[in-house]
Amino acid sequence: MEYVYEYGLFLARTVTVIAAILLVAAGMVALSHRHKAERKGHIEICKLNDRQQEVGDVMRAALAEPEVHKAELKARHKAEKATARAAKKRLKNRETASETGRNRLFILDFDGDIKASATEHLRQEISAVLPQLEAGDEILLRLESPGGLVHGYGLAASQLKRITDAGARLTVAVDKVAASGGYMMACVAQNIIAAPFAVLGSIGVLAQLPNFHRLLQKHDIDFELLTAGEYKRTLTLFGENTDKGREKFIEDLETTHGLFKAFVAENRPALDIDKVATGEIWYGRDAVDIGLVDALQTSDAFVQEQLRERDVFEVKYVQKKVWQEKLGMAAEGAVERGLLKLWQHNRGPHS
Repeated sequence: MEYVYEYGLFLARTVTVIAAILLVAAGMVALSHRHKAERKGHIEICKLNDRQQEVGDVMRAALAEPEVHKAELKARHKAEKATARAAKKRLKNRETASETGRNRLFILDFDGDIKASATEHLRQEISAVLPQLEAGDEILLRLESPGGLVHGYGLAASQLKRITDAGARLTVAVDKVAASGGYMMACVAQNIIAAPFAVLGSIGVLAQLPNFHRLLQKHDIDFELLTAGEYKRTLTLFGENTDKGREKFIEDLETTHGLFKAFVAENRPALDIDKVATGEIWYGRDAVDIGLVDALQTSDAFVQEQLRERDVFEVKYVQKKVWQEKLGMAAEGAVERGLLKLWQHNRGPHS
């Protein structure tokens, strides 16, 4: 009977795991259709000065003598009250941040993929920040991207142009990589900073595709591609490519490259565009020498400096997760826990 009980217990756990897997599958199917549902989001803003103060309090509480720390807190609370009174007075007199000498820095993030999918969030963040900017304020974009589709990164760069066209100062910080479309975005800024080993440049255009025409011929498979317009399709995956088609394809690449070069040259006129628009990449140290970036500095170091003199705000557009995503995440966790318990049971006292 003990074996029957153990087998029943094992069977019940197995059924539970299978049910959880089915839930994950259902969630994944639903996720494939999530674009059909309206997805709402909202802006979240965090004042980094307060966060730094909290961290500093924790450190001082651990390192300083209790009496010293208590005195520091008392002095700070007194200073904060005075600051609050001054802020209330400024509000009453309708003074701006530039008149009081305490400007603001707004931090945005862009983590780019091949489609520049983060552009929608960037658009929302810029739309939220721009109306709030006052004289002397600045926007910092922490940018990471190896590049991707031309039209996607062209739109992302155009979103950044909204900032500079409005007369605001934009700094782009590259800690790891801003290549190709990533650099197209970065060059919009009046100031580009980069870590010493960050990768920048790759001002070029790339296109590649396999061709299976000879493989199809080998197996006596015909492929027909019908077009209206001489250059509607220059190169194809399955048809026979021609020299004329290749020439036109390369011509289109050169045209795109020319537009890319012109955009970079327009935004960074001091740059020797013919020297850097070869598709090569440079590390941060060398990028400073040739003018791709303005200074060697990490985003962390830049923000740390700004915290001393400015009110620094981190701005993010957060998109609400639809129920299918929540279900998928919950089901994934259930599967992991079920498999772990099943593995632990099978190892049990018998192993």
